[in-house]
Amino acid sequence: MLRTLYNQIGKYKLASVATPVLTALEVVMDVLIPYVTAMLIDRGIMAGDMQAVYKYGLQMVLMAFLSLFFGVMAARVSAYASTGFASNLRKAMYRNIQTFSFQDIDKYSTSGLVTRMTTDVNSLQNAFQQILRVTVRAPFRLLLSIVMCLVIDPRLSVIFIVAMVVLGVSLYLIISRVARLFQQVFVKYDELNQSVQENVAGIRVVKAFVREDYENKKFARAADGLYQLYTKAESLMALNHPVMNMVVYGCIIALSWWGAHFIVGGTLTTGELTSLFTYVMSILQALMMLSMIFVMLTQSAASAKRVSEVIEQQASIVNPAEPLMEVADGSVEFRGVRFDYGQPSSEVTVSRRSALFNVSFRVDSGQTIGVIGGTGSGKSTLVNLISRLYDTVQGEVFVGGWNVKDYDLETLRNAVSVVLQQNTLFSGTVLDNLRWGRGDASIEECREACRMAQADEFVSEMPQGYDTKIEQGGTNVSGGQKQRLCIARALLKRPRILVLDDSTSACDTRTDALIQKAFREQLPQMTKIIIAQRISSVQQCDRILVMDNGVVTGFDTHENLLRSNELYKEIYDIQTKDSGDFDKKEWNGESGRVVMSERATKGGAA
Repeated sequence: MLRTLYNQIGKYKLASVATPVLTALEVVMDVLIPYVTAMLIDRGIMAGDMQAVYKYGLQMVLMAFLSLFFGVMAARVSAYASTGFASNLRKAMYRNIQTFSFQDIDKYSTSGLVTRMTTDVNSLQNAFQQILRVTVRAPFRLLLSIVMCLVIDPRLSVIFIVAMVVLGVSLYLIISRVARLFQQVFVKYDELNQSVQENVAGIRVVKAFVREDYENKKFARAADGLYQLYTKAESLMALNHPVMNMVVYGCIIALSWWGAHFIVGGTLTTGELTSLFTYVMSILQALMMLSMIFVMLTQSAASAKRVSEVIEQQASIVNPAEPLMEVADGSVEFRGVRFDYGQPSSEVTVSRRSALFNVSFRVDSGQTIGVIGGTGSGKSTLVNLISRLYDTVQGEVFVGGWNVKDYDLETLRNAVSVVLQQNTLFSGTVLDNLRWGRGDASIEECREACRMAQADEFVSEMPQGYDTKIEQGGTNVSGGQKQRLCIARALLKRPRILVLDDSTSACDTRTDALIQKAFREQLPQMTKIIIAQRISSVQQCDRILVMDNGVVTGFDTHENLLRSNELYKEIYDIQTKDSGDFDKKEWNGESGRVVMSERATKGGAA
């Protein structure tokens, strides 16, 4: 963990070294001032020597100026180093997150990643700045002050040593309890961020179901939990001040008592006693700073672990040593594939409850394949394996005649264009979003892709056409429009394989039919895999893959499946006759089992 954080200092290492040096010079000047003050009093004021007063007074002014200069420079350099360190941490986290497979992303919640890149990094930034300054200032001031006390009068230095022991034990007892509380704080931060994120992202649903009160209470619980932890921690931290004051006043009383006796006895001067009072305050303040450092480091240790965890996370899907850089054609083949969410490919325990189980089929290049089945039958999981968004637990997936694990990831994913079930548009213009598919696409190529996706008409009617601004999350376009823009974006990649994961569910049947027609007529060489809930969306496909609980129960043409596949025939009958909802489990008397019947309104949009 420490090595990971150290590596993120980068070009700010020189500033990170300069800050402690400047801070040390500042402390030296601060510690020498009381010593010169003692000489000014004893050799100047008490002796009535004005030359000595001017001499030592000038030295004090010079030391004060140097202390101020070194302090200002240390503050500026530490701010430069700490903010740069925080910037590097965020970049390293974000850069590594981009390499994550879906399986890696599943390990972290979105709100958790947001907390790590904001609150946790801010905590580390503050800790790093304090480490560069306070962790040098406090111990150095403490050490030099003790040395100066020993130089002035070793007998009275015993008072400081006793005070240090008392204060150190007291602070340890306080800090050990506070540390455990701060370890729980960031869990509460995750809960708070999750509540905010879900509420903002789903605000339309919240209002549609009149759940504002529920969401307010949910957020209040998260906020109150964080408040209670911080209050408890700060209450314990507040004990530092009375303990500090008790020790300080005890030292002052002891110094006054013994110092007066030594002055009367002629073994201690007034100036020396004055400087000792200054040093006792310096020593105890240094101890207080050390206590704050321990609390801060304890708090930031949890942040350091969470940030390092993301930076050190090794992507589970990486390029092979000598990757293939070209996909020959759009053929797809599955051979005995099994996949389980949350189970690495090294674990091969056989489970009939797998998301996919013993899946085998072949698709020739240029074919159009439909995929249909109930909710949770493994349709989306199936297509995610083609572009290697996940890796199989058992079995192999081939694209263009080669195992997907043999390809360069960028090459493979450029050849396999996937329109996911959850469509996402980004802030920017319509044209900016389309060019996610290919950055150098011309406006005419974008228009052509939109025409095939049946999006050109509504885009042209927008206020600024293709330059119309898309709001965050695509909130200013309908669900069907969003789907068609995402399809056009995928077409611009000119892939060998196009996967539509229920990507026309928000479109009406006429638009869906026009999209299918455009694909058949204008993209005959491209392999098309279409996941749908409606039979009408896939019945014109060359072949249809029927999924049921992670198993392929049929792979044939529409006509043959109606004759040979019980589940497919049931879905067809429900959609063409009953017009019910194709989304519930029913008992099939002939087979004697429960089957998934996801009903879609006849000819209507899902």
